[in-house]
Amino acid sequence: MKKAGIIGGTGKMGRLFAKVFEKAGYEVLVSGRKTAVTAADIVNQCDIVIVSVPIRETVKVIETIAPLLRPGQLLCDFTSLKVKPVEAMLKSRAEVIGLHPMFGPTVKSISRQTIIVCPARAKEARVAELVTIFEARGAICTVATPEEHDRIVAVVQGLTHFVTLCMADTVRRLGVDLNKTGQFESPVYQIELSLVGRLLSQDPALYADILQQNPYVPEVLAACRLSAADLATIVEAKDPEQFRAFFEKNSRHLGKYCEEGQKTTDALIECMVNR
Repeated sequence: MKKAGIIGGTGKMGRLFAKVFEKAGYEVLVSGRKTAVTAADIVNQCDIVIVSVPIRETVKVIETIAPLLRPGQLLCDFTSLKVKPVEAMLKSRAEVIGLHPMFGPTVKSISRQTIIVCPARAKEARVAELVTIFEARGAICTVATPEEHDRIVAVVQGLTHFVTLCMADTVRRLGVDLNKTGQFESPVYQIELSLVGRLLSQDPALYADILQQNPYVPEVLAACRLSAADLATIVEAKDPEQFRAFFEKNSRHLGKYCEEGQKTTDALIECMVNR
């Protein structure tokens, strides 16, 4: 029987993917700080080796195991960044595919969830085999280069988390009583506040790494600051035409996503009202 091993796999994400590989017919070994199974055991015994540790520890762990890997093995990681982990994995003799599950460990399954796949040094058949394992459980796989991944994730995650944290900090700075705003809240405000609460209920170290370790995030945040400054100037000018021009310029850029966003949020609001 083929074996897959997850280093740092004792957390929720590791346990989730252990089940995925078990259902694909693999015997799965998992190592963690308190397990009898070690990272070296996994490297010695497994056909597929996956590193699933915090972002800032990933490269260090990979560098520790890289000299132990053999040709024919497959080395992967589950990190939210790809360039540096992939560079570290390529120093091994194994085949290399970077992975990024675009979801948190609270999901019940990977069905309908996106997984980014970054083949760096792997046969097409090996990539197809891995993608098939995930797609058989209903996942949606997107293939990208490590550089493309990090650039896009700087927007998809970096910008999103930055704006969400700014909203939280603004509410705090203003001393807003959320119990009071609850008496005035619209469904959209409730959705926004729920997103803020969701982020702040999780591990700050994860979000620190996503924002601080991605080399493309500063460029994104610089653009965000310029946008905020321009919009603030327009609001303070009290000129409806300037506001309209700003609004419509962005509406045109989003195109079809404006209508799709309306439909999606309408559905969410309907669920909230009828729950």
